[in-house]
Amino acid sequence: MSTDTYAAAQPLTLEPPETAELGRIAAAVAGTEPRLVDHPDWLRAARRGADAMPARLRQALRQFRRDSGPGGALLLRGFPVEPAALPPTPAVAESVQRAATGPAALLVMTACVLGEPAAFRAEKTGALVQDVVPVPGHEEFQGNAGSVRLSFHNENAFHPHRPDYVLLLCLRADHERTAGLRTAGIREMLPRLDGAVVAALRSPEFVTAPPPSFGAGGGGTEPHPVLSGPEEDPDMRVDLAATAPQTPRAEHALAELGRVFGEEGATVRLAPGELAIVDNRVAAHGRTGFRPRYDGRDRWLQRTFAAADLRRSRAYRPGDGHVLT
Repeated sequence: MSTDTYAAAQPLTLEPPETAELGRIAAAVAGTEPRLVDHPDWLRAARRGADAMPARLRQALRQFRRDSGPGGALLLRGFPVEPAALPPTPAVAESVQRAATGPAALLVMTACVLGEPAAFRAEKTGALVQDVVPVPGHEEFQGNAGSVRLSFHNENAFHPHRPDYVLLLCLRADHERTAGLRTAGIREMLPRLDGAVVAALRSPEFVTAPPPSFGAGGGGTEPHPVLSGPEEDPDMRVDLAATAPQTPRAEHALAELGRVFGEEGATVRLAPGELAIVDNRVAAHGRTGFRPRYDGRDRWLQRTFAAADLRRSRAYRPGDGHVLT
């Protein structure tokens, strides 16, 4: 059964002095000219800020980078976020955070400890910090603008250089506190799958399409396996809403994987100041449904991707920047 204890994560709660120190560093980074998140000069300041973050936080992030644990997720509590000081929750499609703010600095600094921040030109105009908010008329959308149940997926599973980490910082919770981030790590789920299912998941019998957030057009992948790599610790590449099985056994295997994710995945209802990090190589994530009110106080997460080795995607990044084509 799903839990609300985030049992699949490794939680760390910052002490008040650490929160205050982190807030001072984030404010200094946010105030660095030209105060634009995607500008190279500002990103250099964020890297320097990352080096100055509280030691216990940096240690936890380095350990997570080395070993993301059985659930492939990390929950950090006590980040300096003040919902009362925030502007109204955005309610438009493609909302992003271009201007430097304290929360944006927190996200990018954290990404710099895990690797390097990254984005995709076709998604949210390539912004490094993106808003995850409900948008009127998009309630059924299987993506960050929707409010119905979001299927388990590896972020951008169709792309050859999908992110290594997905960072989600809660700025404002939903009114009824029902929206839950769900995660399912393959290290925990693998023993719950029988041998025939695992064999099918390791066969190149699946095709994955780009998510709706990338817009219309664009074909799917070549046939690929869902699981690859070491038998005891495989990588995973799947999007239950966009991965299409190509054979009957692949169809059965994907249904079994989805069933196990649904029954055994972990759930956390993020509160303001909580940052969840998902290891996108070994864990899928999704969201429970919730009811937005569109009153300026709806659920507001901000999201950043991180690449552990940015050079691998060099051919996809014009000018050796942080945005992949």
